[in-house]
Amino acid sequence: MSTAAERAAMTRARELGQRVLGTTSPNPPVGAVVLDASGAVVGEGATSPPGGPHAEVHALARAGDRARGGTVVVTLEPCAHTGRTGPCADALIAAGIRRVVVAVPEPTRLAQGGAERLRAAGIELELGVEQAEAELGALAAWLTGAREQRPHVVWKVATTLDGRVAARDGTSRWITGAEARAEVHRLRAGCDAVLVGSGTALADDPQLTVRDADGCNVERQPLRVVLDRRGRLPATARVLDDAAPTLVSRAPDPAALLAELYGRGVRRVLLEGGPTLAAAFLARGLVDEAVVHLAPTLLGAGAPMVGDLGIPTISAALHLQVVAVTRIGGDVEVRLRPTRHTGGGNRTGGGS
Repeated sequence: MSTAAERAAMTRARELGQRVLGTTSPNPPVGAVVLDASGAVVGEGATSPPGGPHAEVHALARAGDRARGGTVVVTLEPCAHTGRTGPCADALIAAGIRRVVVAVPEPTRLAQGGAERLRAAGIELELGVEQAEAELGALAAWLTGAREQRPHVVWKVATTLDGRVAARDGTSRWITGAEARAEVHRLRAGCDAVLVGSGTALADDPQLTVRDADGCNVERQPLRVVLDRRGRLPATARVLDDAAPTLVSRAPDPAALLAELYGRGVRRVLLEGGPTLAAAFLARGLVDEAVVHLAPTLLGAGAPMVGDLGIPTISAALHLQVVAVTRIGGDVEVRLRPTRHTGGGNRTGGGS
């Protein structure tokens, strides 16, 4: 049974994983905390970008000799395989750790075996501590990839109170205030790719970069993706500048596009497209989270926040569960997860 100190450390480990979200793919964003024999925190760590040390190794390095006889609390089961770095299970054994507390058991065949290796070395192990919370946090996108072999899709939309994303004349800047727009850049920073359709690219000519509070592009940029089946994107489009890498795809459907992105190591996609693209992903059960920025504004006409989902009656509606509601400046952010799928798509929501 985990102690209060271990549960507090797990909360901190989840926070550490959240901090590196968007920088570790295709590896998982893991957080780890080392407690000494008395239960005091002596080391913390999170996964480095690919090729760098894993969370446990960082935490052990910071703890040094104080880790011996202590406990490591980690959001994902330590790996047992050798890739670009050595097995984390071996590092824990070498450090003299007495106990390991894990939130999420390793779901992939490649990295499985860490728990068995630790137990064989005489280390006490507890699995599944605050597992649900960890699966809904920073690990959610990586788990979607591990279980479904596709990227995790976060649909972001800014809308008026009556569900409009643009006025009758097509104007849409700016529906929400500065604070909500700043939050979009934080969302982008936590993703591996930002996706729009050619319609949005033509109408708004967005740059789709991550910018800081001063409006300057930050160093690390996600992949910009434009779904352009008919080749309409002009060479002068801002999304084709050198501020960030860009992929222009002619994939025939959302599943094909996600497969293409997964093959490139993308594990978390921010869907910023318009109503048609959003409907295509939703109708196929390919949206895992939704972030809705709701402005206290009415238009009465104009483009809806989502296109035709092919739903004929209220009993067939696509239901979403409200996860969080937050006031951002003069607007409201609603975070949701779909609770069922439509059509023949993959399952959505469920924390994976």
